[in-house]
Amino acid sequence: MTRVLIVEDERHLADGLRYNLEAEGYEVEVVETGEAALALLLPPNARFDLLVLDVMLPGKDGFAVISEVRHAGQFIPALMLTARGRPEDVLRGFASGADDYLPKPFELSILTARLHGLLRRNQWTSRTQSPPAAADFFTFSGRTIDFNALELQARGRTFPLTLMEANLLRYLIRHEGKSVTRKAMLEEVWGVREDTDTRPIDNFIVRLRRYIEDEPSRPRHLLTVRGVGYRFLADPGM
Repeated sequence: MTRVLIVEDERHLADGLRYNLEAEGYEVEVVETGEAALALLLPPNARFDLLVLDVMLPGKDGFAVISEVRHAGQFIPALMLTARGRPEDVLRGFASGADDYLPKPFELSILTARLHGLLRRNQWTSRTQSPPAAADFFTFSGRTIDFNALELQARGRTFPLTLMEANLLRYLIRHEGKSVTRKAMLEEVWGVREDTDTRPIDNFIVRLRRYIEDEPSRPRHLLTVRGVGYRFLADPGM
């Protein structure tokens, strides 16, 4: 049975989510603080399949929780709940390691659909599950991105990717050789269409360079286009 951890301090909302998700066949546990969530998520034997995480929590907030979970090497699919869906909250959530977000108030059917989508990702990455029917790989300069498993192999290592990191890479690859603006990435990868700070894009690129580049400070594949954005080159020698 799929196990869901809900981290939400609004009791009426948490109870409503638990009731409806249990009716969908999920096994649900609810905690009210970031510290309680970390106590359940960080142990090596943690066995949750999905995480629903509110941003505004007493003590450690949702951003801090998902950041610590990712730094600990836990890549449980995570949906963040944001109070108003502000662009800065959305981008900060993605930068911290969230896979999806949903602004409050929300329709239960939308939440369930989002969780089903994240669960499919979890099933694909599980080594005990059969691989998806259609492989989705991109190989360049001795590196391989597995978009289904959300992994990047480079320099003899395997780097796990968040869903948003993989989506950004896919977008840049589809526009290989072209200069892509930060605004275009915000709108087409994250779905943020308001004027907002574009610095989270730069933070994502810094992380991706650590995975991809032999010398991240002297990139050859993820290039900065000054005053515009970025350009991806699969084969810089061409």
